[in-house]
Amino acid sequence: MRRRSALAATTLAFAGTAMGQAARLRIGFAVGYAPFSEIGTDGQLKGFEIDVAQALSAKLGQAYTPVILEFDGLIPALQSRKIDAIMASMSITPERQQVIAFSSPYYFSPARMVMRGDTRTDVSPAGMKGKRIGVERGTIHERFLAEQFGGIQLVRYATQDQAFLDLKSGRLDATLVDAAIAQFGFLNHADGRGFGFVGPDFARDQRYYGKGIGVGLRKAEAATLGQRVDEALAALRSNGTLKTLNDRYFSFDLVTPPK
Repeated sequence: MRRRSALAATTLAFAGTAMGQAARLRIGFAVGYAPFSEIGTDGQLKGFEIDVAQALSAKLGQAYTPVILEFDGLIPALQSRKIDAIMASMSITPERQQVIAFSSPYYFSPARMVMRGDTRTDVSPAGMKGKRIGVERGTIHERFLAEQFGGIQLVRYATQDQAFLDLKSGRLDATLVDAAIAQFGFLNHADGRGFGFVGPDFARDQRYYGKGIGVGLRKAEAATLGQRVDEALAALRSNGTLKTLNDRYFSFDLVTPPK
């Protein structure tokens, strides 16, 4: 297990000499999601979202300080002005848009169920009735399962890594998670041997999963910082930076908007 409690109280500074004296952006991350954001063996943050944040910071001409939090603490930290933005694979959903603003999407991810054994399992509310399904607390996966799979035993975790551990040990029957996180954080490793994806891509239900993954921002700053972030993301998309970063980590395309 990663020693997250010590890291959560720590911030790591990324400064650029060309970024002048502009106030640093405090960007909130939830680590433990390879290859999106994790702590490397050298104690440094790494991953796709970390690289996107660095590219975004450079394009804005503003250095940033990463702040590591549990996922369900990110929106409260944004609202209480402890951080200025969220980059933690947070889906742009109508429910979240009631309380915070979002940038345009910087990537898109399927949501899949992971189980052991037969991938022909009936992954429907009836077919999963009575099964123990794990989910990270505070995610859109939690709300989706609570409202659409009422007959299951929903087990909530502080981190997705904890859910994977219980899935491996047999204390869970399944977990619902972003497909890329499941692939790189579990299925590609020895612990994930014998497990696989089952059922459909639940992220196609935009009532819950919204329109992609965006930078979370305070509503009051949507027309200021939000506009600058959107312009920077558009530039990173048009000049190929987002696709280059995508290809550094993935053999499939997460950054091109789906048609």
